[in-house]
Amino acid sequence: MGAAAIAAPLVTPRIALSQEGPIKVGILHSLSGSMAISETTLKDVMLMLIEQQNAKGGLLGRQLEAVVVDPASDWPLFTEKARELITVSGVDVMFGCWTSVSRKAVLPVIEELNGLLFYPVQYEGEESSRNVFYTGAAPNQQAIPATDYFLEELGVEKFALLGTDYVYPRTTNNILEAYLKSKGIAAEDIFVNYTPFGQSDWSSIVADVVALGADGKKVGVISTINGDANIGFYKELAAAGVSADDIPVVAFSVGEEELSGLDTSNLVGHLAAWNYFQSAETPENETFIAAWKSFIQNDARVTNDPMEAHYIGFNMWVNAVTQAGTTDVDTVIDAMVGQTFPNLTGGTAEMLANHHLTKPVLIGEIRADGQFDIISQTDPVPGDAWTDHLPESAVLEADWKDLKCGMFNTETETCVQLTSNY
Repeated sequence: MGAAAIAAPLVTPRIALSQEGPIKVGILHSLSGSMAISETTLKDVMLMLIEQQNAKGGLLGRQLEAVVVDPASDWPLFTEKARELITVSGVDVMFGCWTSVSRKAVLPVIEELNGLLFYPVQYEGEESSRNVFYTGAAPNQQAIPATDYFLEELGVEKFALLGTDYVYPRTTNNILEAYLKSKGIAAEDIFVNYTPFGQSDWSSIVADVVALGADGKKVGVISTINGDANIGFYKELAAAGVSADDIPVVAFSVGEEELSGLDTSNLVGHLAAWNYFQSAETPENETFIAAWKSFIQNDARVTNDPMEAHYIGFNMWVNAVTQAGTTDVDTVIDAMVGQTFPNLTGGTAEMLANHHLTKPVLIGEIRADGQFDIISQTDPVPGDAWTDHLPESAVLEADWKDLKCGMFNTETETCVQLTSNY
């Protein structure tokens, strides 16, 4: 989305304050509520990265200071805490949010106040803000390749699209429905269901999924279930005697952290699509895991994909600030485009002009120990802010370097500048 008009009186005092004392880094992740199961680790990895940078001498000759807040899985509170971080704490940058509804709650604030947000989680796309760098996967870097794997490798003929009831699952599933139909899957062979955050009773939904296969066609589940609702879902699958051979599940929001709280013995063979797994065998990942274990002082704590996204985003921000010689938001935004940094799975991430990264796509099978066997990995794929699989989006392009627009219509050759209104 286009940035809202910026009122100079709101911006100038914050920038002036940031030139003295420590460089303040806002950490905007839920430490309580339904999303704490996923987001607490992201707060922890940010503290590790900040500690490491300070051990190197800080940034621009100044130490970094973490400013941690808890928006408590409450979307209006995300808005309030983002405003507080910028106007009261005077942070120079924010790393945060998990759900798209939390990001969309924050977006008007950071555009109004000219803040800077690094968003580390896979999402539905259909967005490009000048004030956000999207270091997680767009649909063409996770959802579409995972669906292709089901179609081409597993021969899935019927699809259950199960999601938590908010913008990410609904938009992603709209894209996937259109994509599946373009691949010849009939509308009646696509089952879509949404449940609230924290859903605990999955018996009837799992029964409905099992019933899809009554005609003998191969059924697969694409899961955009978020947070602790995953615990009940996988437990019900096991209770119903559903194995990965019967009905494979590929999840977009279940990684090592979520599985660490589950008995995974009955989940072996189910899948997840990410851009990083802890089990990746590279020297960079070995170093990262060792540093994490040393910092967190708990060998049971795992690494996961959004942690890698923060690792890449943070280091790109450090390099952009160093290159720019300032933490000034406008200057850093310009310096971010074209930044490169090694992925933990091998290869190099690049920040594109649409504020999305290039990322490899990995498919992993759940192991009994809660880790993943990587069974498929692509070369880095450029993140697409606007999907090609919805006609209204296929004509849109995001380019903050040359076009200076996050929503450029290639047919009319005009920029649609929208003030966020979520």
